[in-house]
Amino acid sequence: MLAPDPICLSIAIDRLAAANPAHYAIWVLKAPHPGGYVHHDCVWTPELSQAWQAWHQMFSLRGLPNVPHLASDQPVAPDFPTTVAGTVSPKNSSRSSRIMQHLGVSLWQWVFSGPIQSSLDHSLGIAVGQNRPLQLRLELRDPNLISLPWEIMQPQPGRQAISLGQNLCFSRTTSHVDALPELELDQALNVLLVLGQDAETANGNPANGLRLKAEAEALKQVLEQQATQQGLPQNTDPPVPCQVDTLLEPSPAQLIERLETGFYNVFFYAGHGVPAPDGGLLQVQRQAALNGTELAQVLTRCRVKLAVFNTCWGAQPDQTAQHTLARSSLAEVLIHHGVPAVLAMRDSIADDEARSFIQVFTRALASRQSVDQAVAVARQQLLTLYQFNQPAWTLPVLYQHPEFQGHLLSPLRDRVTALPDEGPSWVDQPHVLVGLRAVDQPELTWPIAGGIMRIGRSADNDLMIPEPWVSQRHAELFCRYGGEPQPTYFLRDLSRNGTYCQRGQSWQQISHEEILLSPGTQIRFGSAKGRLLEFIIEEQPEPKAS
Repeated sequence: MLAPDPICLSIAIDRLAAANPAHYAIWVLKAPHPGGYVHHDCVWTPELSQAWQAWHQMFSLRGLPNVPHLASDQPVAPDFPTTVAGTVSPKNSSRSSRIMQHLGVSLWQWVFSGPIQSSLDHSLGIAVGQNRPLQLRLELRDPNLISLPWEIMQPQPGRQAISLGQNLCFSRTTSHVDALPELELDQALNVLLVLGQDAETANGNPANGLRLKAEAEALKQVLEQQATQQGLPQNTDPPVPCQVDTLLEPSPAQLIERLETGFYNVFFYAGHGVPAPDGGLLQVQRQAALNGTELAQVLTRCRVKLAVFNTCWGAQPDQTAQHTLARSSLAEVLIHHGVPAVLAMRDSIADDEARSFIQVFTRALASRQSVDQAVAVARQQLLTLYQFNQPAWTLPVLYQHPEFQGHLLSPLRDRVTALPDEGPSWVDQPHVLVGLRAVDQPELTWPIAGGIMRIGRSADNDLMIPEPWVSQRHAELFCRYGGEPQPTYFLRDLSRNGTYCQRGQSWQQISHEEILLSPGTQIRFGSAKGRLLEFIIEEQPEPKAS
């Protein structure tokens, strides 16, 4: 099922080829109304540079990026105190709030001035009239602008920042991308959770590491639980099941094999990462690293829709010879290669902050919210827990492919029941049990309902088998009616490792083919070590009349 076309306003910013490097053009790439395609030229002012310097000195854990035309020769204003980077003392909390707010308002006024504001207002009116959210996407074609925290933009003091709302959903985007294939909406979240080397362990000091194992276990539990509606809008649909597979410090070959054998729609990486020209480097093992370009190949080939990175600098471009490299950040590289959505961090994020964000983010995804809405909900959680005048809520940066409509899961109200073909084989026979039975526990049976049973490791199958050699969508059992008095049943293998069926005294491995089933056929899915099941067609005793 495909998602409906969203209401989207896409805005681009680029530096003009002029003698003054502070001259910029801001224009609308996509609008929901013909009059929305407007253009505006503006100048980056010394006052903006001063606000940016003050914000960076207060909140950033890193030094100010070397961006000549964004630097200011003026000292930081007395109203804007500096302190230890990334921390805010209680006595400076009021001033730090003003610094956060001042830069947010200044960036908004610079972007949404003149005709750009009118286009936004008209687009919001259309979205409100249709009772739908407006997707606002910002494309920064000058790489020098990427480091700025555009997520904190707000129209005026006291108003909500642009990245915190769910009716106006903010994300970044990029152009000159590979086209997306047609994407079907999924019925469940299937997550591959990868733990690479953390920064301290990679430097030979595991005692001071980021405790990635504990973080992964906590996240795995959150994902696989039935997500509750606590903290989510009351009108959201019930959450869907989540299936999580974990890889601990895999080799690149192991990571690729797991992606290719599973059917994952979400990829999550936690570990050490550094900027590099080809999308950064992810230290998956002490002696093995993947760059963004290499990872993009397998993610796009395996149709992963969302990649999430709890690693430093995932949303930051690389710099060389005091120049920022265009399209060099991990997030941008993945989007350029055709990954639909990438969530990465602008700077270092603490363990507890990352865990709080991911827990609420995945809960929102499981309740079928769009990716940008889920990020907004999780960002609100960070702001509530760690306060507006702390940098935590500003760290996540969401990039979305310009063709991606934002949804991973089909809304419950759009799901329909597919009726089988007409014929006697589909008529329920209340006194006949057709299905699979566990040989070691004969009391365990799984009946085939509606003429088909889907089997695999994913939670959205009719029979879920949580064994490592079983594929996410492994096989199907179904019946055909060809005019015989009784239907005939078949097994169709869809997996990588195949299915083992007993024929007489021997076992036969089938792969991507169909076989006829007869009562008593024994089956193992994925491996000769798999659980032994038996296909059954049995008459059931009729209930006694009362």
